[in-house]
Amino acid sequence: MAIKVYIDQGHNPVNPNAGAEGNGLREQNLVYEIGRELADLLRANGNFEVRLSRPTPQTQLGNSTSSSLRIRVNEANSWGADYFISLHTNASTSPAANGSEALVYSSPSRAASLAEDILEELSEATGLRNRGVKVRSGLYVLRKTQMPAVLVELAFISNPEEAALMRDRPELFARGIYNGIVEYTGV
Repeated sequence: MAIKVYIDQGHNPVNPNAGAEGNGLREQNLVYEIGRELADLLRANGNFEVRLSRPTPQTQLGNSTSSSLRIRVNEANSWGADYFISLHTNASTSPAANGSEALVYSSPSRAASLAEDILEELSEATGLRNRGVKVRSGLYVLRKTQMPAVLVELAFISNPEEAALMRDRPELFARGIYNGIVEYTGV
């Protein structure tokens, strides 16, 4: 029985619910590409079935931020996903802010354990600092999903080096998350 992974490439190509911008890059474009590469890795494994929230770069979900989030969660819930992975880039007013972190609904939990494995492997693959797992019980995609859900803040789009790494080496981020999922699921 394949493990169903719903990959939510956070944000839409245009508003409503477009993402952060920094260093000439747009969050929604970076996470689209990293999500696509992650899906390819999971599918190649043979033990996973994958759905992407944005199968094409132009895929626009919803006509408001709340409907955009609701559509993502409803798709994962109705499909019966085993895991929900939401990909985002972090942003800060300080260009020095750096590293990867993961957000979960509660800890300890299956989601928090998965998030720890993802962050360890992400740090190993990219060389970026592991900022740890944080509880954010108010986030819609973590609160309304019926399966363990992890929101991964891949790196800081506001940090020039990290923004360039996400742009130039998306496969490193995809590989790190993939390795974390494999570590956690044991397949």
